[in-house]
Amino acid sequence: MLEINERAQRLLKKLVEAYIRDGQPVGSRALARDSGLNLSSATVRNIMIDLEELGMVMSPHTSAGRIPTTKGYRLFVDALLKIRPLQDQEVILLKNQLNINGKMEDLLESASALLSDITRMAGVVMVPRRDISVLRQIEFLPLSDDNRVLVIAVVNEREVQNRIITTARRYSPAELQQAGNYLTAMFAGKDLCAIRNTVLSEMSAAKDEINSVMQSAITMAGQVFSDAPTETSYVLAGQTNLMDFTELSDLAKLRQLFDAFNKKNDILYLLDQCLCAESAQVFIGAESDYEALEECSVVTAPYMIDGKLVGVLGVIGPTRMAYDRVIPIVDVTAKLLSAALNQRP
Repeated sequence: MLEINERAQRLLKKLVEAYIRDGQPVGSRALARDSGLNLSSATVRNIMIDLEELGMVMSPHTSAGRIPTTKGYRLFVDALLKIRPLQDQEVILLKNQLNINGKMEDLLESASALLSDITRMAGVVMVPRRDISVLRQIEFLPLSDDNRVLVIAVVNEREVQNRIITTARRYSPAELQQAGNYLTAMFAGKDLCAIRNTVLSEMSAAKDEINSVMQSAITMAGQVFSDAPTETSYVLAGQTNLMDFTELSDLAKLRQLFDAFNKKNDILYLLDQCLCAESAQVFIGAESDYEALEECSVVTAPYMIDGKLVGVLGVIGPTRMAYDRVIPIVDVTAKLLSAALNQRP
């Protein structure tokens, strides 16, 4: 596999910055002229071919220039981007525009509108989760001769939640008891949000390397936690701003995107994943796993009440967004919202 050396990284950085700024495919001649590396167009063209083979850039069929791919944007955001912190006067301006004197709903709507107005994209704020559900104990009981299993979960202090799942095969009472004991030992005292993310990512990826008891536990936990119902909602503002971006102006794409906004479930699931993070997160294009957001990036940051993560806010816009500006705006707005919520009686 080809390595991306420092010279190639600098060219990729210049290409992404130029494409974000101008919205047009970037040619090798322009990169050679603006890179500051004293390279010929032919040398730049060869490096672009290498980057294209690595999936970092691509050539649209309408132009000989190149644009970044999701993979290229990811390298740019993770390793090449220099975040520009907001100046003190910018933070003060944000704080003054946040409506902290109204009801909770007014504050959330103000934060969403603020994000939208400043970035000229869509601003979204998840309504705070009122209660954090902490698992205390979980048991699985066979219901009959078929594959239905009763799940009994004790959350918080004494709240008991029951639900029925249907498994792919029959489990013996002993297997169900072992699975319950294993999950209780692993996750007792942890928030259901953190449990869901762990089960669906790290542990699920390692199923081939673990024993049968753990496999059974993870399989059933995935069914119990992955589709757990939520009463959370979110406040959205400025979604019509997205119509101003050429890459999102296709009517079919817009209809699909607005349908996702209206249904809320997919967007909420994405925001819910961010809730367990302690810092800003960026989902680029297909990384969100939702077709409606394949041409979009989502930048989020969590906010807190009394030291607990209770929600996230963020910006939804095209992948061709000014990440160096959007990321600190989202991060600072989350901190301002946290401060405002903690000052409320």
